[in-house]
Amino acid sequence: MGQEATERMTDDRGRDGGSQMPSLADAVDHLADELDEIHRRRSAYAVEYLRGGVVFAAREEGRVSFRLRAEVVAAGLQTADTTLSARGSDWIALQPRVVDGFALDRALAWFESAWRLAGESPQAPPPARLN
Repeated sequence: MGQEATERMTDDRGRDGGSQMPSLADAVDHLADELDEIHRRRSAYAVEYLRGGVVFAAREEGRVSFRLRAEVVAAGLQTADTTLSARGSDWIALQPRVVDGFALDRALAWFESAWRLAGESPQAPPPARLN
């Protein structure tokens, strides 16, 4: 998605003329609408995002979780407002106390990364090297 789309989302003005940040749920849903091959599965407590039948992200009240590569999860756990998700060791949960530009950037980057990872086919041969 990139900074341009994030700026577009955060450029809405509130009634007092100040900048109004979208919620994490709104930001993730907006990005999901822009990316291909995403299906949503709703339950009483969460919305899960799937690509190719693989759940790669989920959102619950005030929290979003992402299925990422182990090294990304490890690095992400060094940032504020993150924990390992109950979904597994390859999942990270983000629940910021304050939704600001940094939290939105992190959530959107992780969402897109998780989407890309879900789209990788384990049966695909490795890419050919160019000499």
